[in-house]
Amino acid sequence: MYLLKTSASFDSAHFLAGYNGKCRNIHGHRWRIDVTVRSEELIADGEKRGMIIDFGDLKAEVKALADSFDHALIYEKGSLKDTTIAALNDESFKLIEISFRPTAECFAKHFYELLGAKGLNVCSVTVYETPENCAIYEVSK
Repeated sequence: MYLLKTSASFDSAHFLAGYNGKCRNIHGHRWRIDVTVRSEELIADGEKRGMIIDFGDLKAEVKALADSFDHALIYEKGSLKDTTIAALNDESFKLIEISFRPTAECFAKHFYELLGAKGLNVCSVTVYETPENCAIYEVSK
């Protein structure tokens, strides 16, 4: 089995609605996404011979994903009042509404699915919320 890994980072804020702790308040992170793809075989012909995928292509996909979440307030649908959302929009803040709780665990699965839908043979996605703490999502195939 061949494995290839790349990373990208983004800065964003989130909060955990209904959580009884510090993370119930809006706070920011420097999130890091580590993506590992796999293949039993390498490309046999052409300029990409001997590769799983061109590192540049893999890195571009992961960077585009990270960039789409950069410098935003990420919030779970239903966790903010409509008036709060309207006020933040009036201030031209970048808001990203998601259908899941914005935890590292849920982000790892979400990013896994998004990259898999782009045709990447994703082995695992690791999401670091801090330099020391991460969540990993992988599916054994």
